Amino acid sequence: MSLLGPADIRQLAGRLDVRPTKQLGQNFVVDANTVRRIARLAGVGAGDLVTEIGPGLGSLTLALLETGAHVVAVEIDPKLAAELPATIATRAPEAAERFSVVLSDALLVQAQQLEVGGRTPTAVVANLPYNVAVPVLLTLLERVSTLASGLVMVQAEVADRLAARPGDKTYGVPSVKAAWYADVRRAGAVPRQVFWPVPNVESGLVQFTARPHPETSATREEVFACVDAAFAQRRKTLRAALAGWAGSADAAEAALRQAGIDPKTRGERLTVQEFSALAAARRKG
Repeated sequence: MSLLGPADIRQLAGRLDVRPTKQLGQNFVVDANTVRRIARLAGVGAGDLVTEIGPGLGSLTLALLETGAHVVAVEIDPKLAAELPATIATRAPEAAERFSVVLSDALLVQAQQLEVGGRTPTAVVANLPYNVAVPVLLTLLERVSTLASGLVMVQAEVADRLAARPGDKTYGVPSVKAAWYADVRRAGAVPRQVFWPVPNVESGLVQFTARPHPETSATREEVFACVDAAFAQRRKTLRAALAGWAGSADAAEAALRQAGIDPKTRGERLTVQEFSALAAARRKG
């Protein structure tokens, strides 16, 4: 399969009059070895239905199709979305029937829009736009219940946050919310030089494997509200930080004690299971 190189990317962008924008978080991968590495680490292959967010000019798309997987791409830019089928038909004609594109904002796309042959995706593999990487990933995990695994490229700092564990310096809201859906881990770094334009930040790979939500009588919305409140004032003890969420500091302490959590603890120490237990305790009153 003929993948895209630096000259191909620039030629395509020039013909389409496409200029990568910071607003859309566009940094196109121009290195074939990098996209093949991502496809390999993702572990996808024949029979898998993969969703790719922000395919751009098709660098990673071609590498994913090379594995034998079916790919449904979500692209917000009408010009890029219109060109992708032609790029696939030219460079991988044998894979054209395994590719489709959805013109949509990834934050608005619904699971049924990603259906192919009555199936929804089992994996997401993407170079996520840096400015919306966390909300896009969490939205997909919420809406597409069939996602079993994924590998996404994000800003290195964001990768650290998503994969952080309780007690880590970078542990926070993204860490806990991602852990609600899946086991998340770092899967390597990506050098700046493989992008066009070259970003001024480092990039990292994040891999996840879906698992059941924590057992709790609280809803996801209730658990996430507790998480947001705990980290809004992360230097405070949970008794103080959760006062507004619980109604008062005393109510927060009562819920914490009922969940078996020391009120003097800070949010950065709690697992997603403990946040779930805390939300359930507050619900009971």
